[in-house]
Amino acid sequence: MRPGALLFFLIVAACAGPSGGPQGDFEVAEASITDLQAALQEGRTTSVVLVEQYLARIAAYDRAGPALNTIIRLNPLAREQAAALDAERAAETVRGPMHGVPVLMKDNYDMDWMPTTGSSLALAGLRPVDNAFQVKRLLEAGAVILGKTNLHELAAGITTISSLGGQTRNPYDPARNPGGSSGGTGAAVAASFGAVAWGSDTCGSIRIPASVHNLFGLRPTKGLSSIDGMLPLSHSQDTGGPLARTVTDLAIALDATVGRDPADPATAILEGRETPNFQAALDQAALDGARIGVLEAWVPEQGSAGSVTRVIRDALAEMEALGATVLDVEIPEMDDLLANTGLIDFEFKFDLMDYLAGVPDAPVSSLEEILAAGLHHEALDGNFRRRNERTARDSPELDETLERRRALTAAVVDLLTRHDLDALAYPTMRQETALIGAAPTGATCFLSAHTGLPALTIPAGFTARGLPVGLELLGRSLDDARLVAFAFAYEAAHPKRRAPLRTPPLVNGTVPSPVQLATDPPSGDGLDAIMAVDLPTGTLSYRITISATDPADVYGTVLRRRAPEAEDENGGGATVVLRLGGPEEPEPTGAVQLPTRLLHDLMNGELELLVHTSRGFDHRSLTPRVRP
Repeated sequence: MRPGALLFFLIVAACAGPSGGPQGDFEVAEASITDLQAALQEGRTTSVVLVEQYLARIAAYDRAGPALNTIIRLNPLAREQAAALDAERAAETVRGPMHGVPVLMKDNYDMDWMPTTGSSLALAGLRPVDNAFQVKRLLEAGAVILGKTNLHELAAGITTISSLGGQTRNPYDPARNPGGSSGGTGAAVAASFGAVAWGSDTCGSIRIPASVHNLFGLRPTKGLSSIDGMLPLSHSQDTGGPLARTVTDLAIALDATVGRDPADPATAILEGRETPNFQAALDQAALDGARIGVLEAWVPEQGSAGSVTRVIRDALAEMEALGATVLDVEIPEMDDLLANTGLIDFEFKFDLMDYLAGVPDAPVSSLEEILAAGLHHEALDGNFRRRNERTARDSPELDETLERRRALTAAVVDLLTRHDLDALAYPTMRQETALIGAAPTGATCFLSAHTGLPALTIPAGFTARGLPVGLELLGRSLDDARLVAFAFAYEAAHPKRRAPLRTPPLVNGTVPSPVQLATDPPSGDGLDAIMAVDLPTGTLSYRITISATDPADVYGTVLRRRAPEAEDENGGGATVVLRLGGPEEPEPTGAVQLPTRLLHDLMNGELELLVHTSRGFDHRSLTPRVRP
């Protein structure tokens, strides 16, 4: 069993209990759309029960426990919509693989029965008159929309902080940011608050949250998915689509929502073409014979990005073993080509004004009114004021930027052609996701966003700190389905999905009890230890009794990382990672929040309890077990 699967098995085992309440017999945590559909078809659950189960998880972990803060509003009609779809199924009408499946939407998608806020206090009461194109398609496909997720205010950043929604947290480490602007979407999918969820990507707002949440996320070819009915950031760069825990889920969700839309001129790219079928393209042999060029400048072997680089290089080696040819390449003068190619600053003010003009009784009519009312988060103030200073839609500067974008696109396409490449590869984020409050660094999002070419983020693995890393594949225009096929082949051979420890399965619809840690050998020979981990908060509680020893002879009690089976060439071995008690403390007692890596290592059995006394060392392995 692979380590990720073992870890998830331990959590499920620790949280097992009798069925009942909204939990039922079917477990929604980490369940795929295929799993949900099978359970619905076989009568093991209903859409109404699924809604209740997801809502129970949201209640347990969104404001409580790790307090992820992903949800802006829940859909008051979710149960009613689910009941109607259950009735259709009972009448032997099933619309397709999305029928009765609960999903979430970023709060920049219009729904005619809920506000669209962009997570801005200024737009808290904004009521659109119709549904976004992709919302309409989802409703037609039979999806149940559970609610709307938090985003970086008006989608204008990558840390997901807003005046209406506050700060979203990353379920893999709540001290770190969830990417953005679709950070609420990414965190919600990672925590199994819905089967899949929709975000938008103007620069990296689907791919960055996918990267830092161990998810799959596609920024589609510009025009493959309609942006009609989405609160705009930049109409020339805006795209929308799903984030998912599996490639198959991603394909099902994409098939439900891509396609030609007369209301979005960019989708004219599909005129005279067959719309890609993502599910039909899934092929476990897709990487065999593929040629992948690695952008060497973004995969440095040295420096602070090294922890990410190692994960990326390992993933590429695994792709190579599946038959892909992987070679390092470079775009000549790439930094110069990328400079001054973004359009957000040119379009945001005017696109927002146009959108607001189309909503009857909109609470504000412009970015200037939002600033004047002071109804935006201070983290966005400088950004909004700079963009509000632009006085005209057209300018020589805009013309120059458009020309630079054409040159960038030509250089990327030329590189793909010269090396006969199917895709370019690089990390979605060259650094681990930043701590909340610190500036995130290392984004590579602009290469796809400023060329309009499709790019897909794939879970590549985890750093030593236990933080997810995303590998991005960029392809030719409308080669989206082929990129998804590459991801499917990689996932089939090397699945990297690992559920966050902080959001374990519920027990009878409630948060599970702390997981006790068994010591081996059993206590009773002068050392008694009662230790437990509360997974949602990441808190280790302990009461250790060191008897048959004079207090003066107690030197210290610690957690120690066990020595690897084969010590490294420098002689490295076991190391102390956490102090529990000090000299002359025969009964150390307390509770401590564990960093992400220690929590993961403890649950994976990689830490041991060590007591140092004048008599020597007493060390015990620690194994998670079901609490009696």
